[in-house]
Amino acid sequence: MNETLATEAELDTALEFVRNSPRNGGVLEMIVRRPDVNEREEPSEAKLDLLEGLVGDSWKQRGSSRTTDGSAHPEMQLNIMNSRVIGLLARDKARWPLAGDQLFIDLDLSAENLPPGTRFSLGTAVIEVTKPPHTGCKKFLSRFGQAALAFVNSPTGRQLNLRGINAKIIQSGTVCVGDVAKKLERSLT
Repeated sequence: MNETLATEAELDTALEFVRNSPRNGGVLEMIVRRPDVNEREEPSEAKLDLLEGLVGDSWKQRGSSRTTDGSAHPEMQLNIMNSRVIGLLARDKARWPLAGDQLFIDLDLSAENLPPGTRFSLGTAVIEVTKPPHTGCKKFLSRFGQAALAFVNSPTGRQLNLRGINAKIIQSGTVCVGDVAKKLERSLT
């Protein structure tokens, strides 16, 4: 067994720590830009753009198998993960970018706290949680192990969105590590 991978027992024990994430006012702990496949950059500041997503990220060029024409999925512009969860899975902050998410926030991402349509401000940008589920894939499995994949995709993991959430940008702006996510009035759309 790989010693760097979290075990099922360790993850189950840490679940309460994750459940205690702030419901509002969580801090952005890391920004990850993915300029190309398996490439990662960790800027301390980034621009979020309505059309481009996280500027310099490959989201738009990569496209999606979930759209009929293979273009980028507008409801999956940003991938956001709870920083407490990735901390447990990665063990070392240097491994966080391997998850493939762009924003890591110490925030309760549960369906109860942030259902689709919820908007929050981060820096000068406004982000909206979208409906498509964010689940672990083969790359996630190879990087963090079977226990991690089972943990995030368990019924509790899905309810708490431990693998993270998908979102889209509603208002372009700049985000910086240390910015605080503040929930806004829920959208009626």
